[in-house]
Amino acid sequence: MSQSTISNDPLTASLKEARQPSGLVVRFGPDDGLDMAAGAKLAPLQIGYQTYGTLNSDKSNAVLVCHALTGDQHVATNNPITGKPGWWESMVGPGKPVDTNRFFVICSNVVGGCMGSSGPANETSDGVPYGLGFPVVTIKDMVNAQARLVDHLGIDRLFAVIGGSMGGMQVLQWAVSYPERVYAAVPIATAARHTSQNIAFHEVGRQAVMADPDWHGGDYYSFGIRPTKGLAVARMAAHITYLSEGALHRKFGRNLQERDDITFGFEADFQIESYLRHQGMSFVDRFDANSYLYMTRAMDYFDLAREFGGKLAHAFDQTSTRFCCVSFSSDWLFPTSENRAIVHALNAAGANVSFLEVDTDKGHDAFLLEIPELFDTVGGFVRAAADELGLAETA
Repeated sequence: MSQSTISNDPLTASLKEARQPSGLVVRFGPDDGLDMAAGAKLAPLQIGYQTYGTLNSDKSNAVLVCHALTGDQHVATNNPITGKPGWWESMVGPGKPVDTNRFFVICSNVVGGCMGSSGPANETSDGVPYGLGFPVVTIKDMVNAQARLVDHLGIDRLFAVIGGSMGGMQVLQWAVSYPERVYAAVPIATAARHTSQNIAFHEVGRQAVMADPDWHGGDYYSFGIRPTKGLAVARMAAHITYLSEGALHRKFGRNLQERDDITFGFEADFQIESYLRHQGMSFVDRFDANSYLYMTRAMDYFDLAREFGGKLAHAFDQTSTRFCCVSFSSDWLFPTSENRAIVHALNAAGANVSFLEVDTDKGHDAFLLEIPELFDTVGGFVRAAADELGLAETA
């Protein structure tokens, strides 16, 4: 295996475009691949990642941040494709709740993604993109790949694993798959399994992608095109679920666009229409359609209790990991009831767990926003856990 600067983004390289994302990548050779939960072996394996802060001498201050469905490894640095700030710069950085003056933060692109880690846009040994020939991906596969990265960095135990939404699912899987390697866990706005409603919304998005004539059964790479219209619609539909009715009404109401005429049909007459169209079209510039299919399926398959006879508490039996769970009152995608189910299971298993429901009308995306109560809770929990472990104030 080797480590180097990423030379090409797999998504854009497959389309013969010239973007050059920055970051790190570790590659595991053909004989050192990843055994996937569905039975396939992914080899070679590539993981794109970023790090922030300094690893201390005994390697005890490492924090793994897990990204959500459409996130990436650029948690606290500008995205190299969009130029926008890191997706969680409000949470991660010097003096932030996850303080990079004290902790060594790692964030990797998940397996199946499209920002440096092995995914459908990567090429097989035959020199052609995997497309739908890429192995089925699960949350457990994502976590096992992250564990390979952590091993590569020489870290035996993570001080903390933190993430929201699909990132929260990874946090929970880490605590179950590698309990001895996680001192503290912060799952935010997540669930131990997807509801049928969430699966239904994802299926709408997948069908939108696959109905795009440019999808070509997942082999659009060969045609030098992308199913942008279908992927944009999928993003629009998903984005509605990330917000709340209150937030939408406060921001847009029934406000019309500022123009003299009202047109029925193809123009965006309402401000909310224009907003969603912008969300959809900006998304397709940075994400691969096949990766979207694989990532949504991974979330749908996730069921942490399945391997434990359907008893979620058994998944956490005798865990020594400290947990801080957070939900948001207006989150109808991962409602407080789903987060409380995790807390109840942890309590039943005798785990050390704290819980907070943040009262806000900002919906599911609240975990990405600057909400003082969220910052105070996560920052306070992380600092207290670090003090218990005896970590120095600065690395």
